[in-house]
Amino acid sequence: MRASELVAFALTALREHKLRSVLSMLGIAIGVAAVVLLTSVGEGARGFVAAQFSQFGTNLMQVTPGRLETAGIPGMLGGSTRKLTFEDAEALRRVRGVRRVVPTIVGQGAVQAAGRSRDVYVLATTSEAPEAWRLSVRRGVFLAGSDPTRSGSGAVLGPKLARELFGDGDAYGAWVRIAGARLRVVGIMESKGEMLAFDLDDVAYVDLATGMRIFDTDELSEIDVEFDPGVGSEAVVAGVSRVLRERHGREDFTVTTQAAMLETFDAVLRAVTTGVAAIGGISLLVGAIGVLTILWIAVGERTHEIGLLRALGATRTTILWLFLAESAVLAGLGGAAGLALGYGAAGALQLAVPALPLQASPGFAAAGLAVSVLTGLVAGAAPARRAARLDPIEALRAE
Repeated sequence: MRASELVAFALTALREHKLRSVLSMLGIAIGVAAVVLLTSVGEGARGFVAAQFSQFGTNLMQVTPGRLETAGIPGMLGGSTRKLTFEDAEALRRVRGVRRVVPTIVGQGAVQAAGRSRDVYVLATTSEAPEAWRLSVRRGVFLAGSDPTRSGSGAVLGPKLARELFGDGDAYGAWVRIAGARLRVVGIMESKGEMLAFDLDDVAYVDLATGMRIFDTDELSEIDVEFDPGVGSEAVVAGVSRVLRERHGREDFTVTTQAAMLETFDAVLRAVTTGVAAIGGISLLVGAIGVLTILWIAVGERTHEIGLLRALGATRTTILWLFLAESAVLAGLGGAAGLALGYGAAGALQLAVPALPLQASPGFAAAGLAVSVLTGLVAGAAPARRAARLDPIEALRAE
């Protein structure tokens, strides 16, 4: 019997018991739909994180004080972690492949103007920040490129911060107080959006020396290093680490590249996506049990039909393949319905919650469909073997 005839026979058998077939397919459909919907959320989260990091480029690395790794016994060697300083940042400029070095102090403070006050993050940095961080100034200029060790009188506002303080008024050229320091607004930034829940439009920028004064510190929060992609991140990381080790006497800092951070997030989100796909697969198992139950009952109800097929010359192998085809078609149709249901639910969820990142993965969808057919075949194996082993004479006597 040809494959087309097996499928036609299976479809005919399913049509004869529509309600039972629909209920069996429903379990498979729900399982596949769950896999599609859950993995869409996971893949969407991966794409969202990748987009967040790529907006700053992949040729950027971050140097922070302290080491992430733990080694040795605390206190055995004595001393403490040395701070990152402006001089450390300047020393990194001589590393081969480095384009820009952006020393930064991050703090929080009240920004006051026009009778209003707003607590925001204040970034104290240098004039190279826009090029390194891929920011644009909408009006005015960024921090003047003068000596970063001398305080200036200018500040730059994010567009949201300017709007919240001045409303429809013009913030450019106005005086503001940032953490107690009276400064003139010399620039308004273009909108950049959020970076992993950090609103880049709701910040204030001051020069490095002003930041050291208002936060009463000479320690940098981080040093961002933009490097030439042609040199390679490994070589630049090695050069940066060598210079700082020479200055600090030991490795009491951490160098992290954008690519490394993205790989870490990607690995975590892939594990989460695989986990939720496995959870969705439990529904497929429930659907497979339904297929097993229905086909087991069907063998008992169709005993006379099986006896007639054997009397007409059908072999045990043919009977086996007939029931396996029926289970495969049942699971395949359920899987196809599940794909439609899953993609439809993902689309509806995207319309209802536009901010939720969703990205359907064809790979997971194809895997869900393949697994649904496989589970159908496995579930149908026992009933098919039972049907194939029926004695034709006894089967013909059955009512």
